Amino acid sequence: MADPECQKAQPEGAAQLASTTHLVLIPSYNPGVKLRDTLHAARAHWSPVWVVVDGSTDGSADWLRAQAAQDPGLRVIVLPENRGKGAAVLHGVELAAREGFTHALTMDSDGQHPAELIEQFMHASQAAPQAMVLGVPQFGAEAPRIRVLGRKVSNGWANLETLGAGIGDSLFGFRVYPIAPLIRVMRGQRFMRRFDFDPEAAVRLAWAGVPPVNLPARVRYFSADEGGVSHFKYLRDNTLLTWMHTRLFLGFLVRLPVLLGRRLLPSAQPKAKH
Repeated sequence: MADPECQKAQPEGAAQLASTTHLVLIPSYNPGVKLRDTLHAARAHWSPVWVVVDGSTDGSADWLRAQAAQDPGLRVIVLPENRGKGAAVLHGVELAAREGFTHALTMDSDGQHPAELIEQFMHASQAAPQAMVLGVPQFGAEAPRIRVLGRKVSNGWANLETLGAGIGDSLFGFRVYPIAPLIRVMRGQRFMRRFDFDPEAAVRLAWAGVPPVNLPARVRYFSADEGGVSHFKYLRDNTLLTWMHTRLFLGFLVRLPVLLGRRLLPSAQPKAKH
């Protein structure tokens, strides 16, 4: 189900109403065999769905283009080289903004994120359009323990850096962003272009006055035998996150008087621009 401003979409078995304000945006880099299931599930629950192919070398761009040729609710944007998740999202939301979209639900292409919750998250966004709707992951027993523990550390830093703004999870990429504030905070600096995108986006949007709405969401880690693909590099990506939180903590210190003022005087909370 989509918002009140809708148009008919064509593909049988897919979402039959195309939203003119909210879209699903899937950044994709060498996603593996789960891409097919992810795309079909996303289209079954929403229209339109855009996929930004971030320089993939696995042939998935060709398959996606073939799907888009048969499905007017699907759009495929292919970047010539790998730029990173944040850069792919920025490219997609800038195009979406030019076409009048106001919100984007981001999700991964590897099957970990729950496509069946797309409509619930979109409705939450429609009810609170000024907010970012953040998924709070509910882990299964298969989740790598080191990833779960690392997430707790990042969440602790994110809540310190925002003085307890209420970010339920800083790393989970299944979330709805208001597009205009996201573009502003990303254009304002040169970071947030790779694996650091999700946590830094949540913190910087909170600094900009975008409130969080937290909703639980199942997350599934697939083994390699199940077709799971992970581009996470422990040393590289943890170094990137450490540098990111160092920068954000310094930014937090600069903003501390303002953040304290918001906590003590709620009327001083800025209105998020759209």
